[in-house]
Amino acid sequence: MIEGKTLTANRIDTLGQSFYFFMSLLVAGVVVYGFSQTINEGLIHPSSPRPLILYFHAPIFAGWVVFFLAQSALIRTSNVRLHRQVGWFGLAFGLAMPFLGIATAIAMARFNRQHGSPNEAEFLIVLLFDMIAFATAFGLAFYWRTKPEFHRRLMLIATCSLAGAAFARFHTFFVPHNWFYAGVDVLILFGVTRDLIVTKRIHSVYLYGLPAMMLGQIVAMHTYLGASPVWLRIAHRLLG
Repeated sequence: MIEGKTLTANRIDTLGQSFYFFMSLLVAGVVVYGFSQTINEGLIHPSSPRPLILYFHAPIFAGWVVFFLAQSALIRTSNVRLHRQVGWFGLAFGLAMPFLGIATAIAMARFNRQHGSPNEAEFLIVLLFDMIAFATAFGLAFYWRTKPEFHRRLMLIATCSLAGAAFARFHTFFVPHNWFYAGVDVLILFGVTRDLIVTKRIHSVYLYGLPAMMLGQIVAMHTYLGASPVWLRIAHRLLG
């Protein structure tokens, strides 16, 4: 009996220590699979030249995922000092992401509209929300960088918020049309499940962060699918 309890405790301890590293691998897998469905025709061999900014956005977006994976690996291997030193590079990385993401979203919406895509103004709200969600979670993660229990959960939420674009590219057998945010929420729910197993409670970052994220997703999707006239006026001004 004691041996069984010890084995269970060791498994829980391993889950606690390795969870964020394994999540970084999972997010990387989601991104690789999702974008592998469209990268050839959308970026490498497009039917018509894409906006130049897309060729900056793609490697920087991918670079963030690699950065998150590397930082998680440093913590997993107890290289905390190097993790903190590299984190200052991550600050510049994280600050650039929302600006580049918004600029790319606008440029691609203009491009797609010119090439016959009818709902670019409506969908722009979804892309902007993703950048707001990332910037909010990342900003709080940096603010609480000296509090690991807050920092690592917020960094996971920030990175997961970027995965919506990858889930949107999944085959509809795996992710039904317009249900890409469900994939994002499932990733974060893994964090909630980990907390319940390891600490028997949900950390406040998830307790408040996940409902806030889901509320924002609902508003963004409702605005997009309902073609809100107020939003359309704003979007058309942004797109010119």
